[in-house]
Amino acid sequence: MSDGPSDPLPQARVSRRWQFQIIWLIPVVAVLVAGFLGWKALHDRGPMVTLSFATADGITAGQTKVRHKAVDLGTVEGVALNPDRGRVNVEVRMRRDAVPYLTEATRFWVVRPRFSLNNVSGLDTLLSGAYIGLDPGPPGGPYQGNFIGLEEPPAVRSDEPGRTFRLAASRIGAISAGSPISFRDIPAGEVLGYVLGRNGDGLTVNIFVRSPYDAFVHAGTKFWNSSGVSINVGATGVSLRLDSLQALLSGEIAFDTSDEVRNTPAAAADMLFPLYADAASAANAGYKRRVPFLIYFAGSVRGLAVGAPVETLGLQIGTVSSIQLMFDPKLLQPPKVAVQIEIQPERLLQERENPTEDTPAVARALVERGLRAQLHTANYLTGQMVVSLELPADGPPGEAVTENGIIVLPSINGGFDGIIGSAGHLADTLAALPLEQIAKNLNETLAGANELAHAPALRQSLQNLSSTLADTQLLVRQIGNGVTPVLKRLPELAQSLQDTVNRAGKLVGTVDHGYGGDSGFKRDLDRLLGEVGDAARSVRMLADYLDQHPTALIRGRTGSAADSGDR
Repeated sequence: MSDGPSDPLPQARVSRRWQFQIIWLIPVVAVLVAGFLGWKALHDRGPMVTLSFATADGITAGQTKVRHKAVDLGTVEGVALNPDRGRVNVEVRMRRDAVPYLTEATRFWVVRPRFSLNNVSGLDTLLSGAYIGLDPGPPGGPYQGNFIGLEEPPAVRSDEPGRTFRLAASRIGAISAGSPISFRDIPAGEVLGYVLGRNGDGLTVNIFVRSPYDAFVHAGTKFWNSSGVSINVGATGVSLRLDSLQALLSGEIAFDTSDEVRNTPAAAADMLFPLYADAASAANAGYKRRVPFLIYFAGSVRGLAVGAPVETLGLQIGTVSSIQLMFDPKLLQPPKVAVQIEIQPERLLQERENPTEDTPAVARALVERGLRAQLHTANYLTGQMVVSLELPADGPPGEAVTENGIIVLPSINGGFDGIIGSAGHLADTLAALPLEQIAKNLNETLAGANELAHAPALRQSLQNLSSTLADTQLLVRQIGNGVTPVLKRLPELAQSLQDTVNRAGKLVGTVDHGYGGDSGFKRDLDRLLGEVGDAARSVRMLADYLDQHPTALIRGRTGSAADSGDR
C-alpha cells in the first residue's frame, strides 16, 4: 500500500423532487362538489313554514316533498303533534324561489289516492308516495309562514280560467262539493261547497263555471237542480227524466240562458242566483208578472195541490199558490176552501202585444160576461185536479168582488163533484116520476096480453087460418098443372098470327100496285090489317102475362100485377 494521500471517496447525492399524481384529483373534485352543493343548498335555502293538518297520514320527514305542477318547492323536515294534540304540525323547508308563492291565498293539501262518486285522484302516489300539493293563488299579497292545510284537494285551482257564483237554495238534495255544473248537458264547472244560513233557513251554494261557459251566465240565467231521477205524475201524465248516471250518483246543477237574456251584459263574479228545484220551476220563473186572484170552492178540492196549473182552453196561464180551509166557528156559513191563484199575463198573447193592459180590469169584464172557475180532473190515474177558467157562451153574467185588494172569481162545481151533482139531479128526476103507477099499468097490460095469447078462440082462429092456407096452396098447384099446356101453346098461336100479318102485308103491297093508293078497297084493307096487328099484340101480351102470373086465371088481375102488366 502506498503511504501517499489517497483519493476522496464519491458521496451520494439525494434529490427531493415533488411529482403530481392523477389520482389526487378525486378527493379534490369531491371537495369542490361538496362545497358547491353546500353553497347551493345555502343559496337555495328558503324559509321554514308550518302546515297544520288533521293527520300526518302519508307524510314522512326528510322524504315528503311539496310540489306545484310536478316541481319540487320544498321538503318536509319535521312532523310533530300540536300542543293541544288535536292536529299535526308539519315543518317544511321551502326553496328560496318559492317565497313569492307563500301568501295568505296559498293553499296546501296532502295528495294521496282518493276515490269518490265525483272523481278519482292521486293514483300516481300509489308508487311514488304521498306529497303535499301547493296552490299559490293569485299573485301578490303579504308573506305568510303558517297555513291550515286542506283536508280535500281544492275543486278549482287558482290558474284555471273561469268565475265563481253563488246560488241561494232552501235545500240541495244530492248536491255536494265536486258535483258537476252543466250547460245544455255539457260539463261546464263544479260545485265548490255550500254554507248553511245563520238561522238554518237557507243555503248558499258556491259554484265555479269554467271558461268559456262563464260567458253564458247573465243576470237572467236560470240555475236548477237536475240531480237524480225526476218522476212527474201530473196533468200531462207520468214522465220520467234521468239526465245522466253521474247526476244520479253525485248530483248535478244545470243552467241555461234564454235568447232575450243573452243580449244583456255577462254576470259579475260571485253574483247570487236562485237555485230552482227543477227545470219546470226554472221555466215558470221566466214569467215575471204575477197577478193574484182568489176563488172559493164549496165542494171538495181533493187532488188539488199547490203548484197545480191554472188553465183556460187547455193552456196553462198560471199556478195555484195556496189552499186554505175557511171554517166559521159560529157555523153561520158552511165551510169552504179558499184557493189563491197567480195568473201570469206574459203567457197570454194580448199581454205581449200590450204589456200595459190592466189585467184586473180585464178579469172583471170577463166575469161580467160569465167567466167561472171550475175544478177539472187532469189525470184520472192519480186524481190530480187543475183549476180551469171557463167562459161559456150562455153563461150568466156575474160580478167580481174584491177582498183585501184581491179579485174574487166566482166558481161552479166541477170534477167529481159536478158528476155527483148531475147524478143527484138525475136521481131526483127519477124519484119524481110515478114509477109505481107505471109499473102497475105495465103489469095489467102484460096480464091482458097473456090472457089473449092463451085464449081458446085465438088458438082456434090460428088453426083455421093454417087449414085455409094449406087448401089455397093445393088449389094453386092444381091450376098450375092444368094451365101449363095452354100456356105452352100461346107463343105458337102468337107466331102464327104474326105470320098471317106478314103475308097480308105482302098482299097489300101487291094490291097497291094494281088498284092505286087512294081507293076505298085499300083503305078498308089498311084498317083490317091494323086491327089484326092489334089482336096479335094483345095475344102476345096475354101470353107473356099468363106466363109470369099463371094464377091470374083464378084470382084475376091484382093492383100490382096490373101495373106490371101495363108496363
